[in-house]
Amino acid sequence: MAIWLTLCGTIIVIAYLLGSFPTGYIAVKQLKGIDIREVGSGSTGATNVLRTLGKGPGAFVLVLDALKGVLAIALVYWLFNFNPIQNYIPPKVDAQVWQPCVVTLAGLAAILGHSKSIFLGFTGGKSVAISLGILLAMSWQVGLATAGVFAIVVAISRIVSLSSIAGAIAVSIFMVILHQPLPYILFGIAGGLYVILRHRTNIERLLAGTEPKIGQNVATPEQTT
Repeated sequence: MAIWLTLCGTIIVIAYLLGSFPTGYIAVKQLKGIDIREVGSGSTGATNVLRTLGKGPGAFVLVLDALKGVLAIALVYWLFNFNPIQNYIPPKVDAQVWQPCVVTLAGLAAILGHSKSIFLGFTGGKSVAISLGILLAMSWQVGLATAGVFAIVVAISRIVSLSSIAGAIAVSIFMVILHQPLPYILFGIAGGLYVILRHRTNIERLLAGTEPKIGQNVATPEQTT
């Protein structure tokens, strides 16, 4: 049992490290030589990259951040299905119960890593793109439905943060409607609340009517000097 718990723990740690990989920070540093944390909202996520550098770099970071989430969950599936590892699974371990639990923990670890990156002094993004990747790997139906809510709200409001918050709220609802395992529902609640909390300053600007819309770029240091 100890070996099995160690393997599960290792996968969760790897999921955190995957989430921590600072995609947005590296992209902006390479393209502009600036620290994305000192521009705009200070987030390293795709939205701040979009506002700072434009659609191309923003889309690039969005895709890579989502892929980090997909890979984190794929590692758990690999752990439970890779034949050489089967010998270490204790007979009393029910994979149908354990797998959703480990998937949930790995997903939460990846989200935490993205927003509290060990490589950036525990700063980072707001965990929206990586959450989408996790959801698509966890339950593609929930992932697509959540992405649909995001797309509808952003098309109407042109405000990414509002769309992200709407998606975070919708996750738990879709988890229940689509009869997902209890650990996944708990992930939807915990992950959704965390994403909303990461948008505290955005919520303040939304209430004040000052939250920027898509197309309203944030000035970079080059543009302000």
